[in-house]
Amino acid sequence: MPDIVDAAKRLLVGRPVRSDRLGHALLRKREAMPIFASDALSSVAYAPDEILLTLSLAGLAAATISPWVGLAVVGVMLTVVASYRHLVRAYPDGRGDYHVTTVNLGKRAGLAVGSAVLVDYVLTVAVSLSSSAQYLATLWPALRGNEEWVATGMVALVALANVRGRLRSRLGFAVPVYLFLAAMGVMAVVGGIQWAAGSIGRATSADYEVVPLDGLDQGLMGIAGAFLVLRAFSSGAVALTGVEAISTGVPAFRRPKARNAALTLAMLGLIGATMLMSVLGLARATGVRFVEDPSRDLRLDGVAPGDDFVQTPVIGQIAEVVFASVPWLFFVVVGATALILVLAANTAFNGFPQLASVLGKDGFLPRQLHTRGDRLALTNGIVSLAVAAIALIWIFEAQITQLIQLYIVGVFVSFTLSQLGMVRHWNRLLRTVIAAQERAQMVRARAVNAFGFALTAVVLAVVVVTKATHGAWIAVGLMALLYVLMGLIRRHYDAAAEELALDDEGKAKALPSRVHAVVLVSQVHKPTMRALAYARATRPSTLQAISVAVDAEETSALRASWDRLGLPLPLTVLDSPYREVTRPVLEFVKAIRRESPRDLVVVYVPEYVVGSWWERLLHNRSSARLKARLLHMPGVVMASVPWQLRSAQLVGPAAGGTVHDVRTDGDTEAE
Repeated sequence: MPDIVDAAKRLLVGRPVRSDRLGHALLRKREAMPIFASDALSSVAYAPDEILLTLSLAGLAAATISPWVGLAVVGVMLTVVASYRHLVRAYPDGRGDYHVTTVNLGKRAGLAVGSAVLVDYVLTVAVSLSSSAQYLATLWPALRGNEEWVATGMVALVALANVRGRLRSRLGFAVPVYLFLAAMGVMAVVGGIQWAAGSIGRATSADYEVVPLDGLDQGLMGIAGAFLVLRAFSSGAVALTGVEAISTGVPAFRRPKARNAALTLAMLGLIGATMLMSVLGLARATGVRFVEDPSRDLRLDGVAPGDDFVQTPVIGQIAEVVFASVPWLFFVVVGATALILVLAANTAFNGFPQLASVLGKDGFLPRQLHTRGDRLALTNGIVSLAVAAIALIWIFEAQITQLIQLYIVGVFVSFTLSQLGMVRHWNRLLRTVIAAQERAQMVRARAVNAFGFALTAVVLAVVVVTKATHGAWIAVGLMALLYVLMGLIRRHYDAAAEELALDDEGKAKALPSRVHAVVLVSQVHKPTMRALAYARATRPSTLQAISVAVDAEETSALRASWDRLGLPLPLTVLDSPYREVTRPVLEFVKAIRRESPRDLVVVYVPEYVVGSWWERLLHNRSSARLKARLLHMPGVVMASVPWQLRSAQLVGPAAGGTVHDVRTDGDTEAE
């Protein structure tokens, strides 16, 4: 059985990788752009949809202001990019917002950022792959209605590829990202020319009338209208997700690292802003309609759309119009969009395990998240992210409109606190710097970060207020829960470390006063003789052999065999009127501990190891039960003494030297 499991693991995951292969080659800017920018660039696939969808709640006329909402989003985006350019120069070690906030604002603020970013990574995977599933359903209509399964399958594949280390190829990132950029660029240029020439077509959905919700019949007038515009802005602000990814990847750039990372950030901001405005402009020019519920919000000559009506994502509708004479380009645009969304999810599969590893090392998450698997991947973090993302996909049925309400809160918490941390960073440095030119640069950087803090704080407030009743409270609740949980984990680790630490007095008490050895005996045979020999070799203060009287005839035979061999210590037989093995042994050990609380008791259990799973089914598991009980007794050590049967000896070499854990696989002979 171990051979089959190991073979299946190797087939699925691959061969182990040596630790000395952990290093990576440094990246040029043109190579770093696709690797770190796919998350930010991919948001153009759903950010315009959410802006149009939200504004459509007030009717068709409201959607005409979508470019202005887009401009507001672009303004925030460029501000955040400018702020992070100073961050990567000040902290080129690549430890990101968590480190910046912890160093400058303290552990509590850092923990808040850590919890926010972890939740946001989970949402990045769920949103990106749900959106990718919708674009794939645009290409293959047979997938419609099965988006949850498609998204789940993609999560599993991306997670497996990361465990295997197969998504680290520069070419593998560059081709899809630059294909997406080329496709979007061609669509923007061709569509812009058609628009300027007055020859641009109309989207299929343009014939429909948008029905406003009750209370919004007057469009965007009044408080309700203003609130809706703010809500559209907060939905469009998802375009900023991923901007921070470059700050964690600075060490991967070629020298000068900070300068190259800052230039890449600038290019990312300009490209992202251009694409967002191009999509919103072409959506208005082609009359694209995008609503939350077509059967409720759309009418054609007063009639609601039928069940056969399909609402295609905004980019898909625009591509269909712009490339009406060249249909294969429509498939290129939609396919490239679906692909870059997968790469965006992969960015989270890189970021989440790395941050979880840092938090695990700092004691805020289980230490297992800091450990790399045999493929050098942070496997536990990858699996945790995949499970959480799949859960969200199924809870929200892979619906982008629902998932997007949870999104963006975490990233703006991170933006806001990290920028405040940068202001504190510059204030601290300005107290020590005297040179006028250097001080002037720091003052300018502080001004940019201060403005970034103020703006992102306002946006965070807008996001929380406008989305509070639409799902943002779930994201806030998850962050708060994770924050509390990480605090409890750290408290446990601190308490355990304090309890385990040796002080001056503890050093003298590290060694026990005496050692009492107890050997469990059920039969007089080779495993028992080996256990006795091992126990005697340790030269304990006292050595006792005990057996439990479960069957009178077997106990008599055991005594006779013991006396016949003339073994150099007496055999103590424990009475067991209810034929239990565990309880009498525990009571015997407790009695020794009561008499000598400062002494150590070592219980030797003779065990034999079998080779096949079916052989293990033929033997009971009293040793496992006994170990589980003794594990919680202070001053007691369980020592398993294995005796490998021939079947186990045959399995060992065949498994390539696999070491079996006899403490769990062995079958006790003290039964």
